[in-house]
Amino acid sequence: MFTKMARDLNVGVIGTGGWGKNHLRVFNEFGVLQCLCDIDPERASQWSMKYGCRAYTDYNKMLEEEKLDAVTVCVPTSLHFEVASRVIAKKVNVFVEKPMTATGTEGHRLVEQAKEAGVYLTVGFIERFNPAVVDAKNAIKDRVLGEPLLLEFHRENKWAGRITDVGIVADTSVHDIDTARWLFDEEPNLVFARLGNVMTQTKEDFAAITLGFGKEKSAFIVSNWVTPKRLRQLTVVCTQGVISLDFVSQEIKFDDPKGTQSPRREFKEPLMAEMEMFLDALRSGRQPLVKPIDGLNNTIIAEAALASGHSGTPIYLNLQKAS
Repeated sequence: MFTKMARDLNVGVIGTGGWGKNHLRVFNEFGVLQCLCDIDPERASQWSMKYGCRAYTDYNKMLEEEKLDAVTVCVPTSLHFEVASRVIAKKVNVFVEKPMTATGTEGHRLVEQAKEAGVYLTVGFIERFNPAVVDAKNAIKDRVLGEPLLLEFHRENKWAGRITDVGIVADTSVHDIDTARWLFDEEPNLVFARLGNVMTQTKEDFAAITLGFGKEKSAFIVSNWVTPKRLRQLTVVCTQGVISLDFVSQEIKFDDPKGTQSPRREFKEPLMAEMEMFLDALRSGRQPLVKPIDGLNNTIIAEAALASGHSGTPIYLNLQKAS
């Protein structure tokens, strides 16, 4: 249970639609929500009354009038660079929902801008804060079941029609691209993808992506907006067993020749953990878990997947490693 504390940080949220409304709730819980911005006046007013904070319909005006320690950007992906860049120009720390930018070129520019301005730039890769994924990460790090070899992700559900500016790779697969990088603790050097669309007219709505890592390690990422049943699962094949987890229920199983173990734990909301760490970073001066290079590399890999899907050929990468 999280309780409000005396406000020591002032945070604003830009974009209060699909996911942004959850940012509002969490920052209100932490007692740091100062203001919000949404282009829909009615929605902005609604949230303002609910949380007792100031509301704007122009984020430039909000940045001019408010003294903020940080802003979270929850607008459509196509606007991420424009909005985050304006925030950074005001020397305000910024948390951008995934993906960091629509293109790698924009990502490079944003990383450089944040570095020059001396502000934090981090990205909302929430699965790093999922307790089941944290358990898997620790088990892999401690070699509980030997060396990890294969990661198989399934992230599937029916298209709700809310996302229109990007396809499933940038919106959905990018979660598992980041998780694969984090679990293997290295960057892929090969990307191969098959893409298609049956639910939408212009953007891909299903993808099968293979990421090749060093020492023949691989990640297989299956994403679609076709399956009527929501599925969020990961299987980690190791040299001495298998780890299986469900991102939604946070259940995890460890299978080895001796049997199956399924530890119990308290359910924790990943967004709460993610924002708690972000606020702690602002207070302490420590770097957030997700670095700017993580956001950039995930975007580059997603771009490579799209290029591979359209060309039918593998794409080879040489990425800077996140430290």
